[in-house]
Amino acid sequence: MTLAVSVMGLSIAAAMLALILASLRRREPVVPESDMTEALQDRLWQIAESEERYRVLVEATTQAVVQRDGQGRITFASEGFAALLGMKPLELIGSTLTPQVIERGAVEQRADGVRVVEERLVPVDGVPRWFSFIEMPAAGTADGPSWLRAGKDVTERVEAARSLDEAKSRAEAANVAKSRFLATVSHELRTPLNGILGMADLLLETRLDPEQRTYVEAFRTSGKALLGLVDGILDFSRIEAGRLDLAAEPFDVAALVEGVVELLAPRAQDKGLEIALDIADDLAALRVGDADRVRQILVNLAGNAIKFTQGGGVGVSLAQAEEGFVLTVEDTGPGIPEDRIPILFEEFEQGDDSASHEGTGLGLAITRRLVERMNGTIEARSTVGRGSTFRVVLPLPAAEGAKAPGAPSLAPRKVLIVAASPFQAPFLARRLSRSGAAAVVAGSAEAGLDALAGVAFDALIADRSLGDAAVRRLAAEAARSGVRCSLILLSPFDRREFGAPNAAGFDSYLIKPVRARSLFDRLLEPRATPARGPTGAPPQPAMAEPAAGPALAATAEPGRRVLLAEDNPINALLATKALERLGAQVIHARDGVEALAAAEGKGPFDLALIDIRMPGLDGLEAARRIRAREAETGAAPLHLVALTANTGREDVAAAFAAGFDGFLPKPLNLRALPGLLQRRAEAA
Repeated sequence: MTLAVSVMGLSIAAAMLALILASLRRREPVVPESDMTEALQDRLWQIAESEERYRVLVEATTQAVVQRDGQGRITFASEGFAALLGMKPLELIGSTLTPQVIERGAVEQRADGVRVVEERLVPVDGVPRWFSFIEMPAAGTADGPSWLRAGKDVTERVEAARSLDEAKSRAEAANVAKSRFLATVSHELRTPLNGILGMADLLLETRLDPEQRTYVEAFRTSGKALLGLVDGILDFSRIEAGRLDLAAEPFDVAALVEGVVELLAPRAQDKGLEIALDIADDLAALRVGDADRVRQILVNLAGNAIKFTQGGGVGVSLAQAEEGFVLTVEDTGPGIPEDRIPILFEEFEQGDDSASHEGTGLGLAITRRLVERMNGTIEARSTVGRGSTFRVVLPLPAAEGAKAPGAPSLAPRKVLIVAASPFQAPFLARRLSRSGAAAVVAGSAEAGLDALAGVAFDALIADRSLGDAAVRRLAAEAARSGVRCSLILLSPFDRREFGAPNAAGFDSYLIKPVRARSLFDRLLEPRATPARGPTGAPPQPAMAEPAAGPALAATAEPGRRVLLAEDNPINALLATKALERLGAQVIHARDGVEALAAAEGKGPFDLALIDIRMPGLDGLEAARRIRAREAETGAAPLHLVALTANTGREDVAAAFAAGFDGFLPKPLNLRALPGLLQRRAEAA
């Protein structure tokens, strides 16, 4: 640039001389020589000032400037560029010298022909430094176009960026290592837990006195709590490692939510809480997404609500939304302080900062990440002392052909609901109102009796939690008032204690949490006397009551032969005893090699349970070799079921890819064995 300014000054001087010569040719009056000299001196002074100003500007903004002709020879060099070579600018003119380049960085080619490059140079002092150069074409000569290059030292910026990149890479590597460590530890924890919980189930099937049974149930409950923590840690490690893949398969979200609520009902009812469900009639229930992860989201939210609520209950709602569907979980718990809501979904955070809560505080963090992976949103609202509400919107598309089922019309029936209930009664009233019925909720037996005396109702629904005497009085008053249908609301525990509903004056009963199908079936069934079972009780609703315990029923045909490949002696003992109780003959192999030998020399077997992780030859390779041998010999395929404490989607996929027909996670659910053996017996 300095050279360009100098050339400009010379051009001006040449122009002045040309003007003098032109005036002489035209014989115009010539300016006196003294005046001309003074004018030229002024002009040259101005040019010098301009040149100095531009030189200072260039040197202030760039540290190294060099211009080369088409042969690469230097035609101009700044002090900064010359200093890189330990020389003076004039010493470089005509040379092709350049600092040594030991590394090249980013290159940016612009549309106007300008190029930006980053190079790591070794100056004369031997300390490498990064420079960012701007290269642009300049006026050419007979030797070709020349290039002007101006740059500045960017060592600090480049090294800072590289340090950040290296720190990020180290952090990511550490995170992956941590996640692998957690996954391994989680697996190793699940293996002994399989033995603890399985042996507890077996022990509960033996003759125990009440005190012994209490102790066994206590360590079984503790084992399940520990298993929940392990599962949470494993899920979190998968999410952090980016190994959590979401399925995109059709599933019935209404059936899924019903199942979760019924699964959690015994836990809530053990605490004296109610749990209720309301599903909108206009919901298109068939969706495309990951059913297991939607279930996990709901279990986390509703499970937390039960955990922290001491009185009242938990309400779960499922509704249609423009962008998908909405899951809402409400409770009557202690509430969450407003200042903690923003951090509620962070790792290791809970509703308050006390140390009295069980758990890792990962549940809501995992829930938030799952929701975000599905491109959904989650929010929380809470009032201290009155409860909390969690609302999740999941934009999962409706499956092809999905339609809202609607609901039967109950217009113009009038239904009285008598219950001191924060959720079940309002949900029933909401559902009935959507079907055209007029629903009235009374919060006490006295209010219900007053309502029956003043209005002609078609149906009565009374909650047994009001007390046996109170609900009997309501049933009697309903009969006197001409109420067509009287129903009693019972929990599964109430069902066993209350006896035959008709003996108390009721036509039938509903099990809490109430399914819409059961509600409409009861209200729409004919008035005729209901059929009685062996005990005189009316038929049970469609909802299954929870099983009484981990009983193993000997449903399989005796003599079924089972190959069990399991290296852990406790888990092998557990599975062997459980299978033998079902009448099976068990052949135990301690590793994959023994499993292969047994499959070839001690068969045939009706079933093979093979652990995935075994020393030497693992379960996956054992399955592959069994399938390969079957293909070679034409033998009948052995039914292979994988046993593993690794329960991720990729683990399931790997098992099926290896040739397994089924997959059983650890801790082993002993209740799954009878059905598995029975299915094999039927197939045989």
